Amino acid sequence: MKLVIALHHPFVLWRAPSWLAEKLAIDFPQITVYPTTSYDDLTSGIVDADAAILWSIRPDQLAGATRLRWIHSPAAAVHQLMYPELVNNSVVVTNAREVHGFVVAEHAMALLFALGKRLPSAMRYQQKKIWAQQQIFDEQPGPCEIADATIVLFGMGSIGREFTKRAKALGAKVVAVREHPERGADGADRVLSNLDIDKVLPQADFVVLAAPVTPQTRHVINENTLALMRRDAYLINVSRGPLIDDLALADSLRSGGIAGAALDVFAEEPLPPDSPYWDMENVLMTPHTAAVTEKLWPRQYQLIEENLRRFLAGDPLRSVVDKHKGY
Repeated sequence: MKLVIALHHPFVLWRAPSWLAEKLAIDFPQITVYPTTSYDDLTSGIVDADAAILWSIRPDQLAGATRLRWIHSPAAAVHQLMYPELVNNSVVVTNAREVHGFVVAEHAMALLFALGKRLPSAMRYQQKKIWAQQQIFDEQPGPCEIADATIVLFGMGSIGREFTKRAKALGAKVVAVREHPERGADGADRVLSNLDIDKVLPQADFVVLAAPVTPQTRHVINENTLALMRRDAYLINVSRGPLIDDLALADSLRSGGIAGAALDVFAEEPLPPDSPYWDMENVLMTPHTAAVTEKLWPRQYQLIEENLRRFLAGDPLRSVVDKHKGY
């Protein structure tokens, strides 16, 4: 059996660490581990591979991989793989949603506190050496309490479930909006269908996006849904940029349609210099660092190792993606 590793990225943490292939070769001496040096190298390397760990693969490369039976993505989002040739292929796709869920939920909580407690304002005043107790209190909206706040949570996968645990522990009310409400509330106070999001947006102090990108979720935050949110409400996105219509959100933030936004992900990354978000004081941005942690790859390895053992034994894999749904 041959396992290809093709994890090339400008950001060092998203690259395969050198020890990954070495440890796999030691733990699984019966397989050939083939780490690629570039995506061009993937074209030849994937031809006789049975499995692959990668971020993406071109349709022509997939067509040449006649033995390929399993692709593992170290990301939670796999929309870049959901093109027709792969969706309709028998190759099983797994992702790392279990690896990233609680870490991204922690980041979402940090953004929630930062907005609610007006921390960006405090930092701006600090840089100017202004003791801004009165100024921050007078801001509209001013500092708020997380306890008893109403959070509309769009998406109830691994991130949403972990976020709900933390928000409920603080005394917040969580209204979950998910594609399949029949699967239950998973700890939230209420659960509704994606189709019913308009009914709960006017109640939200915070709207948190934690859903995958699908045709149904793309631009779920748009001119119409933003108009339903209160002027003192905040938007937080820790899932994927395409869930937001950026032009509509920028207009709402400029006009005071909503109080502010905290964004970790964007439709185009790195965020272009001409994006209006850079200059907006009511926008808190983090550069797609919600899942960044020094413990990322040890946790990735645990999942890869278990699934590789299952794959060799012919057992069902963990974290299998429904390719027709896109997550």
